[in-house]
Formats: sequence, structure tokens, C-alpha cells
Amino acid sequence: MGILASLQDTRILQRILRSQAIHRAERFNRRDPLEAQRQIFRGLLETAATTQFGWDYGFDRLKSLPYDEAYLHYRNNVPIRSYQDFMSDYFYRGQPAATSGRTAPTLDNTTWPGAIRMFCETSGTTAPTKFIPFSDRMFAENRRAALDMMACYLAANPESNIHNGKILYMSGSTSLRHDKRGVWSGDMSALTLKFRPKYLAPFVEPEPAISALPWESKLQSMAELLLRDDRIRIISGVPPWIILLLKRCVEIGAKTLPELLPNLELIIHGGTSMKPYQNEFESLFDGHLPNLLELLPSSEAFMGFQQPGEAQMRLTPFYGTFFEFVRFEDLDDQGKPAPHADAVPLEQITTGQRYAVILSTCSGLWRYHIGDTIRFTPRSPHFIEFTGRDRFLDKLEEKVTQGEVEQAIANLNRSGRWKVCEFMVGTDVPTRKHQWVLAVQGNDLDGDEAMRVLDAALCGMNADYAAFRGQGRIQAPDVTLVPEDGIYQWSRQERGKMGGQTKIPHIDPTMDCSMIASLQQFHAHAA
Repeated sequence: MGILASLQDTRILQRILRSQAIHRAERFNRRDPLEAQRQIFRGLLETAATTQFGWDYGFDRLKSLPYDEAYLHYRNNVPIRSYQDFMSDYFYRGQPAATSGRTAPTLDNTTWPGAIRMFCETSGTTAPTKFIPFSDRMFAENRRAALDMMACYLAANPESNIHNGKILYMSGSTSLRHDKRGVWSGDMSALTLKFRPKYLAPFVEPEPAISALPWESKLQSMAELLLRDDRIRIISGVPPWIILLLKRCVEIGAKTLPELLPNLELIIHGGTSMKPYQNEFESLFDGHLPNLLELLPSSEAFMGFQQPGEAQMRLTPFYGTFFEFVRFEDLDDQGKPAPHADAVPLEQITTGQRYAVILSTCSGLWRYHIGDTIRFTPRSPHFIEFTGRDRFLDKLEEKVTQGEVEQAIANLNRSGRWKVCEFMVGTDVPTRKHQWVLAVQGNDLDGDEAMRVLDAALCGMNADYAAFRGQGRIQAPDVTLVPEDGIYQWSRQERGKMGGQTKIPHIDPTMDCSMIASLQQFHAHAA
């Protein structure tokens, strides 16, 4: 009788959870994105009016103006800033240049009310570590976004069992710095895990001891855990690292993934485009993929997620962030907008246009150029396509975008002959060639064949590239083939970065193309 009662209680709890999920999803879908943005804009001005930043830009006066008038004044007077601009103007103002940027700044009523006690550390590929303020309010907004996303999933999948299972969270480094000021800094995933509500602990894997292991040991332990614990229903992480985890499961279990992981229901992915990896996911699951949901998180703000049954993500402008957008064509040669570039709010975006994203957030970033670019498809709801970082292949004036580069790799993988596991492309300016390094599966592949497919794909997508190739201003690309884990080996040994939330840059971000050269030299020496 006790067991039957327990089962009955479980069914009741499941019905309650489903009912709450449906209600939350309905409420989410009723929200007006444009009205939400107006309210968030007004709320940000009111909340930050007494901060140093608010005094500098007259937020106290702006908050009482009608939205259109207040926004126009805000756009015309508050410049668009990069992280380096915030460093010098606010975060480390008054500190010696030699010491600023080495530890998290002291921010107390500077750009956001009160003291900021959490900072997300993001290690740039070409710049020192960034310390992105992560306020308690932003922490709460991110949690609300995650709950809305899962509510939408449960509402669309009434037979789902994820509420009765666990999530395997492929976090980055879990090490945190804690100083005497009570300030914590580290990877956003580490902050999220440390300060998550205690009631979530039984539902999140792996345990801290596994999360803290070096990457290879952590990968092995997570794979063993995934095979052992049939309550894990969800995997969340960056696509290439999820693939490595799944491959390790196959190596250990010596069966197909549908046989090894019959209860895996959902893969939540983000951080980099799925396009170059889609074929490999389908191959690993032998065509029986779990559900996939894409989200667009960042250390600065939560920006979007995919709803079940929809092909693309929606922008989610409901979580403490006011969005503006600068046309991709208006960025300079370094991929940056001018301080007073012609930005537009959400209500003025154009479908099909690629935009750089500008954020004003409840962590005290104001008109912050985050470096991500998106393209809007239908306007209602605001479907978006993540088109990568605002870096592009432009050393030869061709302006090839990251989205085009990733689509070219996707075309190569779809041919059926190729399995490109990872890649990077840069430019050799003296020879006027693109340099591709492809980490591939298989030993009988022909780099010349890959060159022709990639070259044709870029010609078909980018008119400037096609014209320059026809005129001889750009030569046919060089393609270097390396083993399937070759780029990861280079990243681990030369960059000291591997796994978790770390991403391989698909376009060399360095001014002198030193990253692609380092990758090529690494494999030349290995050969």
C-alpha cells in the first residue's frame, strides 16, 4: 500500500507540474515583446537613476519623459561602448593602467545600484580576461528565462518525463575566485552552479567533484555517469563538446546511442551554431535524434530560445535587457560600431537584415556592444538566426561572414563523403588566400575536393567574394586536413582552453592571422 500511495502521489505531482507549465507557457506566449521592451527601458532608467552612470546621463530626467522622447535622448547622448570603453570610463576609473583588468573591479552604485558581488570571467581570444558584472537581478532574470523555456517545452510535450529526471550540465571551469570584498568571479556556469537554489541540487549532474576535474577526466566521468544514471533526461552544453561526450559513451558502451541512452529526451545547445555539427549529431543517433532546443545565452544577458516545433529561436526581450541593433554593414573593419552609430530598437528592425546586438542590462551595462550578430526572419514572433560573432573574413576586403563560413562547412558535411568535426579559417594576406584547417574523420579524403566545395559555397553566398575570385583578387583557398581531434589538441596545448563553455573560433580573430598560423604550425611540427 505504501508503494501504491507513493506512485499516486507522484502522478498527482506530475499533473500539477504539467498544469503549471501549461499556464506559464500560455502567459509567456501572451506577452507583447514591444511593450515589454518599453517597460524594461523605463525600469532600467528608474532603477539606475541614482548611480554614477545615471547622474552622468541624466536618467532622473529621462525617466519622466514619454518613451519615444526618452529613448531618442538616450540614443543620442549615451555612446555605444565596448568592454574596453567601460573599463576605462567606469569599471577601473582612477586605477593605474598596469593593475586595471587583472581582478574584478569594485562596483558599488557605479553603473547599477548597490555592490556587484558576482562577475563572469570571459577569456577573449585576443584580449585579456573580461569581468562582466552579473547582478543579483540578472541572476534572477536568467532563472526566469530558463523556467519559461522548460515550461514551453513541457506544455508542447505532455508525455515528457524530464520533470521526473535530471539534467547533465556541461559547465566550463567550476573554479571561482573569492576576495575579501565578498566578490566572486569565474565562469558564468560556475556562478550559476554555486548560487543555484538548493532545491535544484538533486536534479543537476555532475556533482562538484566531477565538474572540477581536468577536461579529459571530466569527459570520461561524465560519460560513465550518463551511461550509469538512467534518470538523466537532458544534456545541456556547446555542440562540439556534447559530440565528444556522446562519442565517449559509444566508446565505453560499444553500442549505438539509442541503445545506450534510451531515456535521453532533450539536448539543449547554444554558444555556437549547430549547422556545422548537425550531420554528426544525426549520424551518432542513427537518425533517431532526441529533441533539440537552441538557446542564446551570454555572460551579459539572456537573449533567446527555441520553442518546440519551431525551426528557429525567438528573441526573448523579457528578461531585464533592453535591445538595440546596428546594421552589420555599418560596422567598421574591426567589426565595431561607431559610438553614435545609427542603432534601432526592436520595434524598428527589418526582416532579413543582419544586426550587431547592443545591450542595456540590469547588471549595469549601457549600450554595450556584445559582439554577437543575429538576423531576424518573421517579425511576429521575433524569430532570429544566430549569425555568429561580428568578426568576418575581411583582410582581402571580401567581408565573408561567420554564418557564411559555417554554412559552407555544413554544405561539405551534407555531401555524405565528409565529416568535418571542427574547423578554423583565416587569411594569408601575401598570397591573397584563405587558409582552412579542417579536423576530419577518415584518412582517404582529398583537400582539393574540400577546397572546391568551400570555394563554390562562398561564391554562391557572397557576391563580393565571387567577384574578387573572378577578378583574381582572391586566389583559391588552401585546405589543410588534420585528425578529427587535431584542433582540440592544439587548443588544449597552445591555448590552454578545452571543454565546457570554451568555444573554438571559426574565424581567426587576430589582427595578424597568428591564430591560424599557430594551428598550421602545430600540425606541421606534429607531422
